[in-house]
Amino acid sequence: MDNCIFCQIVAGKSPSWKVMETEHAYAFLDINPVSEYHTLVIPKAHHRDVFDTPAETLGHVMDLVKQVTTLYQDKLGINNVQLINSNGREAQQDVFHIHFHIVPRRLGDGQNIRWHTYPEWRLKFDQLLEKIR
Repeated sequence: MDNCIFCQIVAGKSPSWKVMETEHAYAFLDINPVSEYHTLVIPKAHHRDVFDTPAETLGHVMDLVKQVTTLYQDKLGINNVQLINSNGREAQQDVFHIHFHIVPRRLGDGQNIRWHTYPEWRLKFDQLLEKIR
């Protein structure tokens, strides 16, 4: 995919700061970091989102996520991370090549993901599950 920045990175046509790679996945520092060691992990093959990505490919990507987080824990003492993945424009996906963010976190880092919750929706759980059975 010539117009996909992540495909260009995998092909060596765009610069990146490689953390680690395997045969099927690539991990590199995010060019717009929200914390030190903010890392993106992508499959080397182009897949738009979780809906488009084969389970086997997701497994390869998650294996590399695990390797990178273990590396950060062992070498840097990072014991708090958020793993973030968005799929689709309305879910705030901005690069349409599936990717996972590894965001190291520490108390007082100024980052805050807060969701508005709807406890009243619990009353609909049985109905929601019926729709997928």
